[in-house]
Amino acid sequence: MHASAVIIDRTGQPLAASNYENGRPSDTWPPITITAAQIQGLIEQLTDHPRPSNGRREAVLAHPQAVALGQGLTPGIQVILSVLKPGEETAPVRQNSTQINFCIHGGGHALIGDKRIDFGKYDVWNVPSFVPYRHVNDTRELQARLTYTNAPLLEMLRVHLVDETPDRHPAEPVPKAAANEDPRRKSPFGSFQLTADGAWLMPYEILINPVAVDSPTLCWPWTQVKSNLDNLAALGKDYVGRRLYLLYNPMTGRSNGTTPSFFATMTIRPPRIIDRPHRHASSAVNYYFHGSGYSVVDGERYEWRAGDLMLSAPGWAVHNHASYDDAVYELTIQDQPMHIMTESLLWQESLKEPAALLGANAGFSTNRSGLSPP
Repeated sequence: MHASAVIIDRTGQPLAASNYENGRPSDTWPPITITAAQIQGLIEQLTDHPRPSNGRREAVLAHPQAVALGQGLTPGIQVILSVLKPGEETAPVRQNSTQINFCIHGGGHALIGDKRIDFGKYDVWNVPSFVPYRHVNDTRELQARLTYTNAPLLEMLRVHLVDETPDRHPAEPVPKAAANEDPRRKSPFGSFQLTADGAWLMPYEILINPVAVDSPTLCWPWTQVKSNLDNLAALGKDYVGRRLYLLYNPMTGRSNGTTPSFFATMTIRPPRIIDRPHRHASSAVNYYFHGSGYSVVDGERYEWRAGDLMLSAPGWAVHNHASYDDAVYELTIQDQPMHIMTESLLWQESLKEPAALLGANAGFSTNRSGLSPP
């Protein structure tokens, strides 16, 4: 039986439907915190399971408003807690989603394509799309990892493709030289400008053969990141920006990502620092691994401490963060790069300034150049 389209006549109706308040959906997911105690309890629960055939002891940390299809902590960011006992490893798998991995206990190594990543506590590494990978615990400690993936968005689009037996289906790329030399793969017309104001035409042969960009597997070791991050603490209370470094993957270019969908930043918050309220279309998930503090989101105050994982900023929610008496270290994941590439990243760095469309408009600046170097 063939499906029939649903016709919705909205002639003269406002673009913001009845479930919008001040231009923002009223059913936006609220912040949620998964406490350190809950995460530790879940690690123990996963450890108690008999070893599964694929080796993957894992649990999805989903928002209560997430649907069965696309179980994310935000609508576009899924967080998975994985555990490996000493001597265990996972079976190879690959999918067309990308990942950021963060070790929160123990260590081991990952085999991603033909690359080995040795990792320890608080190290971060990425897994590119459709590259076979597996994780190994070759230590004497329990290994626990958080994985952040864009799978929910692909699942909602019904295009999340997973290959559980990648060794049986090795990739066979067409040699670049052979493709370039085959005259049947070249259009006699090529791409050309159609109008004076810059509209072009592109033939099919180029459409299905875009310029390939190498997507590397990279690792950001915590010891090296921390030595640079600590320098930012010396900027003092007069600094109006946030003291962080993006774990930058150059293949993402102008979208400023760790993967093409997400960025990962490492932040240090000196004691008793309060950020300015701001907001952005991208959602933010924070894992606090040292110190304690609170966040104010949409006017509500949320306390957090080391070991807590928090959806700290639903898209376009006004928010800010503050530290208590100890320095705070945190990993933040946002879907900012995806928004930059879809030209949807509205960002308001200060509520006293108008919002900007980052990636299309000029962005914001801080006062760092006017301060003494750390």
